[in-house]
Amino acid sequence: MKKAKVIYDKEFVIGQVDKRIYGSFLEHMGRAIYTGIYEPDHPQADEMGFRKDVLELVRKLNVPIVRYPGGNFVSGYNWEDGIGPKEKRPRRLELAWRAIETNEVGVNEFVEWAKRANTSVMMTVNLGTRGIDAARNLVEYCNFPGGTYYSDLRRQHGYQQPHNIKVWCLGNEMDGDWQIGHKTAYEYGRLARETAKVMKWVDPSIELVAAGSSGPKMPTFPEWEAIVLDHTYDLVDYVSLHVYYGNPEKDTKNFVAKSLEMEEFIKTVISTIDYIKAKKRSKKIVNISFDEWNVWYHAHTEGKDQKAEPWALVRPIAEEDYVFEDAILVGCMLIALLKHCDRVKIACMAQLVNVIAPITTVKGGIAYRQVIYYPFMHAANFGHGVALLPKVNSPKYDSKDFTDVPYIETVATYNEEKDEITVFAVNRDLEEEMQVEFKLDGFEGFEVMEHIVYESDDIYKGNTPDKPDNVVPHKGGNSKIEGNILTSILPKFSWNVIRLKKKEN
Repeated sequence: MKKAKVIYDKEFVIGQVDKRIYGSFLEHMGRAIYTGIYEPDHPQADEMGFRKDVLELVRKLNVPIVRYPGGNFVSGYNWEDGIGPKEKRPRRLELAWRAIETNEVGVNEFVEWAKRANTSVMMTVNLGTRGIDAARNLVEYCNFPGGTYYSDLRRQHGYQQPHNIKVWCLGNEMDGDWQIGHKTAYEYGRLARETAKVMKWVDPSIELVAAGSSGPKMPTFPEWEAIVLDHTYDLVDYVSLHVYYGNPEKDTKNFVAKSLEMEEFIKTVISTIDYIKAKKRSKKIVNISFDEWNVWYHAHTEGKDQKAEPWALVRPIAEEDYVFEDAILVGCMLIALLKHCDRVKIACMAQLVNVIAPITTVKGGIAYRQVIYYPFMHAANFGHGVALLPKVNSPKYDSKDFTDVPYIETVATYNEEKDEITVFAVNRDLEEEMQVEFKLDGFEGFEVMEHIVYESDDIYKGNTPDKPDNVVPHKGGNSKIEGNILTSILPKFSWNVIRLKKKEN
């Protein structure tokens, strides 16, 4: 049996885990909203048309914040279309995803849905076709108590109390030529600065996210971040990162190593932020909002998207049928985020329902968990407190794009309030289990609560409407602790959650 060693020390803390690192995203795209979270004629629809079965699955994920309403959609969106009496709301050509937008769900409905889902809203403003005026008016509508045109309009619409949305994104992926209103870094930086300034005049308590690069392979990366932050540094709190990974070539060893690229992406953006901080002689620290990340390639490469006719009321696109190997990479990506939680304060798995999502619905039928649901649920429920720096000695392998890939990917969190340690660990090895010795320096008197294992006899197996529980985790993991040495057997190609608690005297 292969062996690895990992050292965790109570004093070697990466940083406090911001619960918003387990955020998600809902865009007016495909079936994310309509027949996703909202289906008024569904047997489980509540009085507002929201699916209660979906709400239950979202609540179990423990998602603290959800970015809305886009995404590419937002760059052509008039937020005023989605407020007021539904029968008076216009239907629009939605150019980003080539559908008809009915505007049945808008700002107020989404805020109400978020309350029912036990989450909060991260609002994106349109800096594609619109700008300063529409953005400041939306902040006034959402956050000002009353006595002004837009705040009183909200009250007329039945919401007497302000929504108090605290996190706002300044547009979306403005570096991409696919974006409606695509801009150069200088054009976007100027507009983002002036918009940020006025939004904070309306509500000084809000936090703002500048749109960073759409991915590390963009030709303007990382110069885009440097130019944008040069304009906006004193006004924004975060810069966004987006990345998606796929495996159309069926090279699993290379695929599950792509979290290493994600880490390099994070490190490069941190370096760029800190360069601008030094350039400006600033004491302020700007952090990262990794507000789009996931696996995304099946629906396009396997032909599903091509069958979706344009200009439908609900156009089913980007509906990934995830397989188990995707869940392993998602686990590695979650670990990558936690390993950089000192600077990554917000992250959003994109998206939440139907569109590249952990939850899939059948119109009129069931809602079920995709295989990527489980690692995210485990991290969001158990990965709190501080993250501990892993010192890993693991066997390694090389792949097409990566060298010295450790078979063991791991991070741990320590929740001092509950006196609990959670070790997250992936064994990337497709052939063999691994014995891992975790040395927990500074932690005495702990015992194993449970060792959750997520594994599959077929890496291309997933969950389906007919077999919604085809691949599920089990609690039969092999872990034991003696003193401060935790010894675990990690099955081949598996995601593991090992939970420890302090023994009662």
